[in-house]
Amino acid sequence: MEPWNQTSASEFILLGLSEKPEHETLLFSLFLCMYVVTVIGNLLIILAIGSDSHLHTPMYFFLANLSLVDFCLATNTVPKMLVNIQTRSKSISYPCCLTQMYFFHFFGIMDSVLIAVMAYDRFVAICHPLHYTTIMSPRLCGLLTGGPWVTSCFLSLTHILLMARLVFCGNNELPHYFCDLTPLLRLSCTDTWVNKIFVLIVAGMVIATPFVCILASYARIIVAILKVPSAGGRKKAFSTCSSHLSVVALFYGTTIGVYLCPSSVRTAVKEKASAVMYTAVTPMLNPFIYSLRNRDLKGALRKLTNRKVSSSS
Repeated sequence: MEPWNQTSASEFILLGLSEKPEHETLLFSLFLCMYVVTVIGNLLIILAIGSDSHLHTPMYFFLANLSLVDFCLATNTVPKMLVNIQTRSKSISYPCCLTQMYFFHFFGIMDSVLIAVMAYDRFVAICHPLHYTTIMSPRLCGLLTGGPWVTSCFLSLTHILLMARLVFCGNNELPHYFCDLTPLLRLSCTDTWVNKIFVLIVAGMVIATPFVCILASYARIIVAILKVPSAGGRKKAFSTCSSHLSVVALFYGTTIGVYLCPSSVRTAVKEKASAVMYTAVTPMLNPFIYSLRNRDLKGALRKLTNRKVSSSS
């Protein structure tokens, strides 16, 4: 194993989404607007759930955690890109690069697991409605959220420790807008097979396994919904899942393409496009997806907004 201080790269150059200067103003404006919407949307979801006692249920508890993770995931990558565009400085120091990578994987893993946990919550609510409050006890909800935080911390730290043993010599230009694992591995001039094996293991644990669990949960949910005698009952049952299914499609559709597709079909452009989807677009859209189709949440947001307006007047 190579000592940590043998790396010759004191910094990396983040080439960003486009290497054409004329695109930077447009990209800055676009991502600034997306980030502002992401921050406001996710913080409003958290505040609305926290301030309304009617929303203190497992489903909204998980949603509040997802909004917090989405906010942190976007904050870890987008502001640095905005600063780089504004200052026209594309460099990031080696320690800062590893730190950004740690938090990117930490919150990315949390996102994946929380989405699977929310699928399990919908499975229990629809397939075992009479036992819902017994099964989804405060203790289980705490384990389903606290466990992923601990696991994510361990897996992300292992990624960084494995990365820190590598030596980077020669080219330090990273064809990305943040320090992602796969592009960094390509820059290393030492053997990265251990890192690649660990990437596949982690991807299987936190992407493939949750995705399979989600598919299994929704297979059971669909069977249960089809057994509901009334069309109105089936529509109501499915409406509680439609928002979550949209988030599943957005998140896993992009992460699977980056981390589980063969490297022969991946390109830098595809990786950046997928990264934009799950680091910027998905965190921005999640609050809208959940609030627009949820009457209780819309009511809580309305009350929260009215309370702020009346207190400021």
